[in-house]
Amino acid sequence: MKVIAQRLGGSAALGVAALVLLFSCAAHAQQTTYRFEESDGTVWLTDHKPRGVNFKDFRFLGYHGRAPATASCRGVTPRIMRTRADAYHGVIHRVASRHGVSPLLVRAIISVESCFDRLAKSVAGAQGLMQLMPGTARLLGVKDSYDAVQNIRGGVRYFSDLQRRYRNNPRLALAAYNAGPGAVDRFNGIPPYTETRDYVRKVMQRYREYTAGR
Repeated sequence: MKVIAQRLGGSAALGVAALVLLFSCAAHAQQTTYRFEESDGTVWLTDHKPRGVNFKDFRFLGYHGRAPATASCRGVTPRIMRTRADAYHGVIHRVASRHGVSPLLVRAIISVESCFDRLAKSVAGAQGLMQLMPGTARLLGVKDSYDAVQNIRGGVRYFSDLQRRYRNNPRLALAAYNAGPGAVDRFNGIPPYTETRDYVRKVMQRYREYTAGR
């Protein structure tokens, strides 16, 4: 069993809750996170499902990284992408400016996450333009992730928090948006997940294209 968080006694309930929150904000990826609780209340967080172990509680928590809603991007040409993006130009600019995030970076994030399909849904359940997981959406006060304005407000607010946390380093904030801040902190940088590294690369490339006016 490969443990990704230290063993926690029953008295560390708040610590467990904090770790669960970090993992819940990640969404989906190549590795998964499980929670096991022993009869004495000791909690384990692991990325492998152990066999033949008599835990009283087993629960799947979430994934380590987040694959975009690729189905929403099939057949989408640059012209279609521009048309879709233009429909959300105003709300992106208002919300991003309010939270101190570059509107062009938000546009790049959405283009990679969902190709501006407000009804996008990934195989792991991430929803809407900025691909919010249901648990993350609830934490952000988003009642309907398929409502474009709510989704953008929630996603930008979350990304803004990550941007401040990582001292305005966009690559680290993007990695945390994809894989969760726990993974970025644990590896002291972009996690070695192919999904996350590809995601950061794609968003930054799209951001540079938008900045250059292409």
